[in-house]
Amino acid sequence: MALLKILHFPDPRLHLVAKPVAAVDADIRQLAADMAETMYAAPGIGLAATQVDRHVRLIVVDISEEKNRLLTLINPRIVMKEGEAVREEGCLSVPGIYDKVTRAEHIRVDALDLEGKPFQLDAVGLLAVCIQHEIDHLDGKVFVEYLSRLKQARIRHKLEKQAREAM
Repeated sequence: MALLKILHFPDPRLHLVAKPVAAVDADIRQLAADMAETMYAAPGIGLAATQVDRHVRLIVVDISEEKNRLLTLINPRIVMKEGEAVREEGCLSVPGIYDKVTRAEHIRVDALDLEGKPFQLDAVGLLAVCIQHEIDHLDGKVFVEYLSRLKQARIRHKLEKQAREAM
């Protein structure tokens, strides 16, 4: 396994729309394993392939405290949304930035597992929020885009300054 480089906002590659995975093969399984290792090392609770500059519809999620309940969703598609929840979100692609975002409280997702078998998952609370956040990445959207233009501009300037200072 390998640690992958995580793209940081406002990198334009974060706005590319991911293509469906045509076949769940050894390359996809390796990408999922590398993404999981990268997510755990960051540390984070979710990672989309878009964030590591691979533009395929693949996400990994683990909201457990013990980091032992890895969930891999290939070609995830939300088929039902209910309720509304406002939660503070952060993102590995927007380090150090947290803000409240409104999302569905309960979702149902269709996806493929690492063997290419279809499954359906009902998710509520933090898991539902995390899956929605990661699917947004696959659709080329970063959570800060739910915020006001003023907040987005402040975040962009802050991250650009941090990037310049890191050089």
